[in-house]
Amino acid sequence: MKVLVCVKRVVDSSSEVVLTEDAQAVDGRYAGFTMSAHEECAVELAVQVAAATGGTATVLTLGDTDAVEQLRAALAVGCTEAVHVVADSSTFGPADVAREIAAVAGDHDLVLLGNDAADSGDFQVGIRLAYELGRPVVNGVTNVSVAEGVVTASGAGTDGYETYRVPLPAVVTVLEGGVEPRYPTVPGRMKAKKVPIEERSPVSDPIGPSRVRLLLPPPAPSNVQVLGKGADAAPAVVDLFEQLGVLSR
Repeated sequence: MKVLVCVKRVVDSSSEVVLTEDAQAVDGRYAGFTMSAHEECAVELAVQVAAATGGTATVLTLGDTDAVEQLRAALAVGCTEAVHVVADSSTFGPADVAREIAAVAGDHDLVLLGNDAADSGDFQVGIRLAYELGRPVVNGVTNVSVAEGVVTASGAGTDGYETYRVPLPAVVTVLEGGVEPRYPTVPGRMKAKKVPIEERSPVSDPIGPSRVRLLLPPPAPSNVQVLGKGADAAPAVVDLFEQLGVLSR
């Protein structure tokens, strides 16, 4: 089995999210960068499938020179090869990204991606890639296994837990939650530094994203109830604890 897993360098959303001035991207100057939780799980599944089938797990990214950090992170947890399409990712739309992945994915049996882009919210790349390659695709699953030329992909659906079985080669997009991604150890990081990374140029000029702009969701409302001041607030606090079930009389 040859497994290809695709990751993207995105802004760490654990801190405050700020947009660029043109509202076309998330500004990461003050937040740092990472890969999404969906993609961390996709990497874990790629490593598991490769190990179970005696195959290889290759990690791919499209981005500038700094995106090597995410490739090294995937290599440190078990991927064995890495491909870097060196380009400015902000100029590539979902169709462009799918085309670049397809140029690499031809000889891979299984392609895994995160279910959606953590920065721009695009849900299109997996579907577009499957059309480019003429392969079956399963979206939004949390577990993947392979046996006898068939990939079994499962996850929560609208009517309960769903399981799909499709023939290889195939494309699968992954949601977080099904597996616990492993994290790099010091020996893993040292080993990853020695793995050569294949650099590629884009196969064609990008059309670019067609989005008008990104919008931040409104801040969650917060309600504050003043119970009182000083000792006068004590009875109100007791009443509140009773309502919450913390105290009982």
